[in-house]
Amino acid sequence: MQLKIMPKKKRLSAGKVPLILFLCQMISALEVPLDQKLLEDLVQPPTITQQSPKDYIIDPRENIVIQCEAKGKPPPSFSWTRNGTHFDIDKDPLVTMKPGSGTLIINIMSEGKAETYEGVYQCTARNERGAAISNNIVIRPSRSPLWTKEKLEPMILQNGQPLVLPCRPPIGLPPAIIFWMDNSFQRLPQSERVSQGLNGDLYFSNVLPEDTREDYICYARFNHTQTIQQKQPISVKVISVDELNDTLAANLSDTEFYSARSSRERPPTFLTPEGNASHKEELRGNVLSLECIAEGLPTPIIYWIKEDGTLPINRTFYRNFKKTLQITHVSEADSGNYQCIAKNPLGAIHHTISVTVKAAPYWIVAPQNLVLSPGEDGSLICRANGNPKPRISWLTNGVPVEIAPDDPSRKIDGDTIIFSNVQERSSAVYQCNASNEYGYLLANAFVNVLAEPPRILTSANTLYQVIANSPALLDCAFFGSPLPTIEWFKGAKGRALHEDIYVLHENGTLEIPVAQKDSTGTYTCVARNKLGMAKNEVHLEIKDPTRIIKQPEYAIVQRGSTVSFECKVKHDHTLIPTVMWLKDNGELPNDERFTVDKDHLAVTDVDDGDAGTYTCVANTTLDKVSASAVLSVVDVPNPPIDLELTNQLDKSVQLSWTPGDDNNSPITKFIIEYEDTIHEVGLWHHQAEVPGTQTTAQLMLSPYVNYSFRVTAVNNIGQSLPSKASEQYFTKAAEPDTNPTAVEGLGSEPDNLVITWKPLNGFESNGPGLQYKVSWRQKDGDDEWTSVLVANVSKYIVSGTPTFVPYLIKVQALNNVGFAPEPAEVMGHSGEDLPMVAPGNVQVNVVNNTLAEVHWDPVPLKSIRGHLQGYRIYYWKIQSSSRRDKRHIEKKILTFQGSKTHGMLPGLEPFSHYALNVRVVNGKGEGPASPDRVFHTPEGVPSAPSSLKIVNPSLDSLTLEWDPPSHPNGILTEYTLKYQPINSTHELGPLLDLKIPANKTSWILKNLNFSTRYKFYFYAHTSAGPGSHLTEEAVTTMDAGKMAMASRQVDIATQGWFIGLMCAVALLILILLIVCFIRRNKGGKYPVKEKEDAHADPEIQPMKEDDGTFGEYSDAEDHKPLKKGSRTPSDRTVKKEDSDDSLVDYGEGVNGQFNEDGSFIGQYSGKKEKEPAEGNESSEAPSPVNAMNSFV
Repeated sequence: MQLKIMPKKKRLSAGKVPLILFLCQMISALEVPLDQKLLEDLVQPPTITQQSPKDYIIDPRENIVIQCEAKGKPPPSFSWTRNGTHFDIDKDPLVTMKPGSGTLIINIMSEGKAETYEGVYQCTARNERGAAISNNIVIRPSRSPLWTKEKLEPMILQNGQPLVLPCRPPIGLPPAIIFWMDNSFQRLPQSERVSQGLNGDLYFSNVLPEDTREDYICYARFNHTQTIQQKQPISVKVISVDELNDTLAANLSDTEFYSARSSRERPPTFLTPEGNASHKEELRGNVLSLECIAEGLPTPIIYWIKEDGTLPINRTFYRNFKKTLQITHVSEADSGNYQCIAKNPLGAIHHTISVTVKAAPYWIVAPQNLVLSPGEDGSLICRANGNPKPRISWLTNGVPVEIAPDDPSRKIDGDTIIFSNVQERSSAVYQCNASNEYGYLLANAFVNVLAEPPRILTSANTLYQVIANSPALLDCAFFGSPLPTIEWFKGAKGRALHEDIYVLHENGTLEIPVAQKDSTGTYTCVARNKLGMAKNEVHLEIKDPTRIIKQPEYAIVQRGSTVSFECKVKHDHTLIPTVMWLKDNGELPNDERFTVDKDHLAVTDVDDGDAGTYTCVANTTLDKVSASAVLSVVDVPNPPIDLELTNQLDKSVQLSWTPGDDNNSPITKFIIEYEDTIHEVGLWHHQAEVPGTQTTAQLMLSPYVNYSFRVTAVNNIGQSLPSKASEQYFTKAAEPDTNPTAVEGLGSEPDNLVITWKPLNGFESNGPGLQYKVSWRQKDGDDEWTSVLVANVSKYIVSGTPTFVPYLIKVQALNNVGFAPEPAEVMGHSGEDLPMVAPGNVQVNVVNNTLAEVHWDPVPLKSIRGHLQGYRIYYWKIQSSSRRDKRHIEKKILTFQGSKTHGMLPGLEPFSHYALNVRVVNGKGEGPASPDRVFHTPEGVPSAPSSLKIVNPSLDSLTLEWDPPSHPNGILTEYTLKYQPINSTHELGPLLDLKIPANKTSWILKNLNFSTRYKFYFYAHTSAGPGSHLTEEAVTTMDAGKMAMASRQVDIATQGWFIGLMCAVALLILILLIVCFIRRNKGGKYPVKEKEDAHADPEIQPMKEDDGTFGEYSDAEDHKPLKKGSRTPSDRTVKKEDSDDSLVDYGEGVNGQFNEDGSFIGQYSGKKEKEPAEGNESSEAPSPVNAMNSFV
């Protein structure tokens, strides 16, 4: 016996043997590939491809077509047998065979009868290599006979009796389908009480009066002929016992009663099947149907069990109100005893059905076609099973093998035929027949002995494109007999592949399990057998994988908003991807709200139906990737519904509701609001909040309120709309729970007391007739309470009270039901009057030339006649000690809160006379002033001189003119002038100073260098010290020689080239001025523009010898520009800005603010430029070294 071994694939070890596929002819039969060109060239025995069914029921109204199709090389010829003998179709004019086919067409529509051609037909297809035969095809015409005529007597039954209406349809081919209808062709209703059996009869477990009718009609439908046959109608009448006896007595004898049993209740009995046990036989693979129908009153219920086993779960079905048990695809394992149980309240019965499953033959191993080379071995195996076990018989080319020509290469061993050393004459078609009493199986299998050189069936130069890191499968479909060996080579001059990274399949396919970029190239497949050799080249390209580098992300969006999913794809540049979007693995909805661009899917106006999984799918011709994201659509919840009030008590009620849809965002809480339709119609108030898992709430209520409630649901998105209002609930009236709040007692006049309060709202009134009981009495007396009742007001005025006397006050609410609880007492005061006494012992202590401290004694409390607000100081300047002219007297005011007895007066002018007085202040106003106290301030440093001008410049002298300080703050003692030269590199020279008598207003400064710029610092002195200074600059004139040179150059200046040069110089100067202006605003450099403004005459400004530009230097510490006070106007007059002290930031009220101890908040100080110092210590005129360091 020869084995056929078919491993899936072989793996070759590296460096040991060539990568060759050996298909061993001794152990494996040839398989002929389904290649059309190959099949056209190869000789092949016949094979039946199509045939009519074994049991072929034909329609007698149509032509008979018996199919028989076969293939083979050369094409087979066909012949038929009928009932075991040759069927000569040429002798029957009604029978024809289709050209190129074995299919018979019998024309019975024009003449002839179908019954004439009943019988068993078999087709044979034959060519030079053998003969194949079809199954035995039994031809029978379908039949739909009529019911036999019969007279059906009306059935008269007592109410509750069982009934069986017989159908007994005629026997047709195939069997008819039975159903019951009435004259109107309406199906009769069926139930547990009334049902149709498998045999077609209609069973009544018990009859009812509504079952009375005259048109119970059984119909038989024959599908094959599309006809329906009808039985005669059956009449049924259900009557009571008395009606039945009367009817029988009048028409029938006692022995002809249909039934005389009582209609009383009874236990079940079976109508079908009969007895306690029965037997059922079914074939394997069919549907097993078991039926039990019982009668009884009340109607019995049917149950099914299998003894010693369980009913198969997935194959068990109950039909006909559980009266029929069906098991599909039945097998031998389903054999056994099945029990049906009928039960009603009066008892139960059971019936056992013994089931035996038989089996027609079925294949275990069907014989397969065998292609061998000359000299090879092989075998045909035919194994079948069945119950009973089938008998196996063999035929050769349609002839039993026992009487067929002998073949020395063939040996039969039961269900196997063994072939050894076959030759071409061994080719034949073998038939295996497996049969038992329930049917048969017939299979054709040919043995085809071929001698063919190798052929490669894969197309030449096929291009394979594979994604990197994926398996690459290079096809080499081949055929040859004997079976060829296969070798693979890479490259034009490559050797046979030896590396174990390659796997060679038996069908010749070369597999590269993990293809890399270096796998790209040309591969050659070579097939060899003893008859020849064939080869074929294929090409492999490795592509980069397609990847989604930006995947769509999970999104939660609110209904009505817009959502966008992103999907960015990276792919091999030689591949063209297509990107599509799916929703829940299906196409996107056909909706304009969905828009797809290159990388995005956008959904606008999102609704609930848009929720789901969105998948981005990127396809190329070689690979496919996808990424998904879930979209959850959320929204605020739907409003709660079905509000209901229960447990209604005087001061509480239970509210329940049904939540609305949470719209995919869990409800976190419910907000309960109420409306009071008595006091505030249309205004909803917050009542309570409960967790989102709660749907009831116990609400505390107030009296005398007509409540309506509504509920709002809240989730993480927001609040729902309010629910519809609940029914109204009106609570009973009660006395007020609370009294008015914010009770105060203040007098508006010296002789009254104004009592005010915050009234209760309607909700707090607790009932009708809301009033207020206002009570008062003096706190320090023994007076009784005085009370009045008022309504609809929030103020009451008590007249005729003493001035500023403390009172105890209380306001109590009441309504028609009663009083609120006793209110709390509140202290108030009657009206205030102006204080009667001025502060005494006023003392002034001058701290410095701008600050004084004032002390006074407090006034008696009784004289204040009101709430003490504080003390107020009025002060004013009488005249300056250094001036005799009268000035307008302007009084200033400082207020000190509380009971303070001292305070500070800031911002005073030095060397001045002041007067002041002190007054006490209450809520009504000021009291009388204390006697005026006069004091004067000491001298201070003066302000800067009012102006400074430099006139009459010459070669070595300058004249200075000035005006005295506008605020000398004392007696001037002298002036100080400091000055220093500035060279052409903007460096400052040595600082010189000069003392000038105080009575001078001009000074000639001599012995100066010619054509030199000087900087001047000028300030005045009093006995307190020097004041702030003014600065100015000036330049001495040039000498006569240079002036003559300038005169000689006049002629040159008229030349064109010189004019152009000067224009260029002027443009450079303009640019320099702009730069200097910008740098001056930023700080650091002495601004040329300011110097230019300070010197109106440009002719006297020195120019640098090298470039003719103006000099630049730094004049202040840290490279700061000159201060505002040192800027010189166009007329070269230095003006000093006013620097009067201000009290805006001091005292209280409109005048100023002090700390509690009367000290001034902040420091009062005047700002001035620092005095220039010698050398490096001068802040305004640094040394030449510093100036050089500051120059940029």
